[in-house]
Amino acid sequence: MTPRHASFRASLPGLLAALLIGAASPAQAQDAAKASRFYEDALQRYEKRDIPGAIIQLKNALQADKTQLPVHVLLGKALLADSQPAAAEFQLGEAVRLGVNRAEVAVALAMAMNAQGKQPQMLEDPRLQPAGLPAGIQQQLLIERALAQSDMGDGKAAMASVLDARALNPGDVNSWIAEVPLRVRARQFTEAMAAADHAIKLAPDNGEALYQKAAIYHAGGQVAQALAGYERAIQIQPKHAESHLGRAGLLVDLNRDAEALAEVNELQTLRPNDPRGAYLRAVLAERAGDARTARAALKRITDLLDPVPIEYIRYRTQLLMLNGLAHYSLGEREKSKPFLELASRQQPGSPLIKLLAQVALAEPNVNRAIELLDGYVKARPGDGQALLMLASAHMSQGRHARAVQLMQDALKAKDAPEYRTALGLSLLQSGQPGMAEDQLAKAYKADPGQTYAGLALVTVYLRDKQIPKALAVADTLARANPNSATVLMVQAYAKSQARDVAGARAGYEKALKLDPSQLEAKLGLARIDAMAGSYDAAEKRLRDALKNDERNTSILFELALVNELRGRDDEALKWLDSAAAASGPRETRINFALVAWHLRKGQPARAIEAAKVLLSKVPEDVEALQAYAAAQLANGDAAGARATLTNASRRAGFETPRLVEVARQQVAAQDLKGAGYSLEKALNGTPNDPAAIAMLSSVELAQGNTAQAEQRARQVVEANPKSALGYNLLAEVAMRRGQSAAALDALRKAHDIDKSSTTLTRLMRAQAAQAGGLKPAIDSADAWLRKNPSDAAVHGAAAELLVRAKDYAGARRHYEAILKASPADPGVLNNLANVLVELKDPGAIDVAERALKADPRNPVLLDTAGWANHRGGKADRALQLLRDARLRAPDNPDIRYHLAAVLAQAGRKAEAKDELSAALRGDATFATAAEAKQLLSTLN
Repeated sequence: MTPRHASFRASLPGLLAALLIGAASPAQAQDAAKASRFYEDALQRYEKRDIPGAIIQLKNALQADKTQLPVHVLLGKALLADSQPAAAEFQLGEAVRLGVNRAEVAVALAMAMNAQGKQPQMLEDPRLQPAGLPAGIQQQLLIERALAQSDMGDGKAAMASVLDARALNPGDVNSWIAEVPLRVRARQFTEAMAAADHAIKLAPDNGEALYQKAAIYHAGGQVAQALAGYERAIQIQPKHAESHLGRAGLLVDLNRDAEALAEVNELQTLRPNDPRGAYLRAVLAERAGDARTARAALKRITDLLDPVPIEYIRYRTQLLMLNGLAHYSLGEREKSKPFLELASRQQPGSPLIKLLAQVALAEPNVNRAIELLDGYVKARPGDGQALLMLASAHMSQGRHARAVQLMQDALKAKDAPEYRTALGLSLLQSGQPGMAEDQLAKAYKADPGQTYAGLALVTVYLRDKQIPKALAVADTLARANPNSATVLMVQAYAKSQARDVAGARAGYEKALKLDPSQLEAKLGLARIDAMAGSYDAAEKRLRDALKNDERNTSILFELALVNELRGRDDEALKWLDSAAAASGPRETRINFALVAWHLRKGQPARAIEAAKVLLSKVPEDVEALQAYAAAQLANGDAAGARATLTNASRRAGFETPRLVEVARQQVAAQDLKGAGYSLEKALNGTPNDPAAIAMLSSVELAQGNTAQAEQRARQVVEANPKSALGYNLLAEVAMRRGQSAAALDALRKAHDIDKSSTTLTRLMRAQAAQAGGLKPAIDSADAWLRKNPSDAAVHGAAAELLVRAKDYAGARRHYEAILKASPADPGVLNNLANVLVELKDPGAIDVAERALKADPRNPVLLDTAGWANHRGGKADRALQLLRDARLRAPDNPDIRYHLAAVLAQAGRKAEAKDELSAALRGDATFATAAEAKQLLSTLN
């Protein structure tokens, strides 16, 4: 097995950290093992459809250990199967929050949300977007989305979702079945029949397909064919409840009451809690003159539906109508109202409107009755009863709807310094800092008395890291306004960015003396305290300030920053969320920070939610678009990110640094053409910008245009002969052409100019790529390390090369050397654990568990720890860890192979085969592909 290498930032330096991140306590290990045993038993119960038993065991598992991902996933699915959608949604959401890959739960989560009437939320939920998911999951999710869109009355979108699902697998019957009710709702019976026939052709014995065809006949009034169709579906699938319901309804319409009653009895045996069966029983009882039974059946409907939150059935028109009609027939008109209201919205122009109008008149709410009836008679002008009701209402009180439109005045241009100041501030607020800087600089130059222009200019310069310029303007402003607390605070902030801590503190303290109420000065002093490591003092200042203004976003934000510096992530996020909730519609700083936080903490679903809120505030802001694109990429939506970044590039003007950043993201989104466009645009603004030229060279090289890439690389060398950048680019070109000698020569020149570990590691990798080049590469590393013994980058590069050469003992020495300086680095610990596994060293388990302790949600670390435990004979712990890793990274075939190996050893061969089949799907070029194929051959 080839060890997996990763780079991580050490979170706890020094010997203390090494002691703190030791192996889990015996009690914790026992709890995890106990939970794992409960889970395995629950899994077997679930597979046997003992859902209640599975739920009990899964809840027992959670009592033992709340962190095990497989438990949350399976409990969510079991609760959904047990008709507990709200509880299911919680568990599945908890699984995602804890790190489960959304592909594992997307379909079940969508079903749980749909079952609660959360169709709009489901469609918008970033966890449930099809992009980036495996094709099979996408297909199921698209069909679930089609159901939601249809429920919401958007038949066009629903049909598009069905067709998208079909495009992924035209031979799958489900998309054809899903099309039928959409066509029926649109009264497109010919198309509906074609879809049903195709579904039956694909699956002749599919009860649902047969039912859908019968339903088409039923909707079209072809009674004989419908009855025959329902009977055929029941023959194939005797417990198909919808077919029994359809047949019962037809028999009621045909006045074949005895047969209908028998069918209703069968339906209520299959689904005792289906209110539709109770409604048919009420109809039959009323016909038979049995008022008591009819009333009992109506009461049964309300007893079943009233406890259900109305949100659950808000898109289930039939259930809304049933409960509304039941309450109305029972004389409970006020109770019928919310159900009839919702049902009428789902079916505009329905006769339900008349019932609602009668309820409104009885309240009395005449205006509401007129409103309802006005709309109804426009749709049904021949309904005499409705016209009479409307006439009566108008006689008692006339009413006419009015509508009002508002107009906005446009601002006229005025060429004056104060106008340029206003224009600059406006541009700044709209997210165009480059253009804002130009306008503000012109305004301040024309009139130094434009203090607001100067202050804003300092902000822009600081934002662009032009600290000397910012300080120059700030100092000029302070000399001109020595008694302005605001100016002094801006100057102090500029000094803090220049790391002039003493000057910044003095400036803030002077500002506070001038104006003790200045909050910004208090915040500035808190920042200075934090910079000095005085976290308690900083937090005390902020909490004191918060007493006077509990929803002040600046204070809340600073509290978040201080707590993050202290390593209190949960507390920091609490303050950050509070700041975001308190922020105004144009206040974006907190939203940017929240997106960055979730991306930094590996929470892509929450990042996209935060990015949507940000973009809703400033939809044309380039940085906001970039933040949204970053969240899209983190969620696997590369196509969406490409579209967002194209928009960002267009809106970035000719601001070179911003365009370079946009291009960098476009490369990450695999949009080389778009990146090229952005960089060409950047060079139009700044023709000789080295960063833009260098990146454009790399983009052109990736597109196969080596000649143009070389030309640009030489342009960089010519413009910056003392920079290693151009030679590194020339090396890339040479390597692409297979000119290894030229590449080595260029990398040596780069290292001669810039003797750093970065240039050396590039040179080492190029040396190792030569035939017999490992020794020269290691010799280069050894020579460097003799002078720089603690250089982690060079130790790491040497270890990586030795691992590739299967010199695990040599790699071990380098990893252990890194750990002397950074004993808590989880990436290095992980790599060392992999090496120890290969060396069959029993210490691999302890090292892997130490790495995992530092970053317990990382699937690579979970996989390594699981495999080390497996190789060390600890099967239960291995299975627990590898199930967790698999749920977090289902696309990682090495993890799936490792899990399969442990499952096979545990006797769960069917599950092992499923994992291996998934791992080997595609080109199967992963590190453990050969082992996976061998294991699968033994299981077949």
